[in-house]
Amino acid sequence: MDIRKLQRAIVDGLEDVKAHNIVVFNTEHLSPLFERVIVASGNSNRQTRALASSVREAVKSRGLPVLSTEGAENGEWIIVDCGAAVAHIMQPAIRDYYRLEEIWGGKSVRMKIDGEVGPAIARPEPTKADAARPAVPKRGAAGKAAPSKVAAGKPGPAKRAGPVKKTAPTRAARPPHKAARKGPIRAR
Repeated sequence: MDIRKLQRAIVDGLEDVKAHNIVVFNTEHLSPLFERVIVASGNSNRQTRALASSVREAVKSRGLPVLSTEGAENGEWIIVDCGAAVAHIMQPAIRDYYRLEEIWGGKSVRMKIDGEVGPAIARPEPTKADAARPAVPKRGAAGKAAPSKVAAGKPGPAKRAGPVKKTAPTRAARPPHKAARKGPIRAR
């Protein structure tokens, strides 16, 4: 089986239903189970199901096998297993949360997507979740931390509040009717 024909069939199926941020990764060096991982986004459950259906039809129409499809009942994350290539079709929130690009993204594959030749990687635009992540300090040549943005006059990321320590209430913090009591109440 020619892997280029298979990845082209999958990408064509994704483009037919207007998938967003199509990314193709070469995973031969990472896993013996498959050679390509293709990640794409759909805006709704309906679109992700349509994308998975389009991929299955495009692959089968070229005489290539589709082994299984998982997640179609939910529609948030659908996996189409075509043997040598696996397509992950996800909604943007799920894709931002799991970040498959960080797991499989060692080597991107160059191919023509949406009429443009280049690496088959369309970086998703930064989200609110990206802005909330703390920045990792960059190291200089001597191993020392690089000067911060605050030192350069640019504001840095907001600091998170640490855990709140719970302390036992003091006598002054007790309500007045309990503070006056010195001992247990006795019946007379």
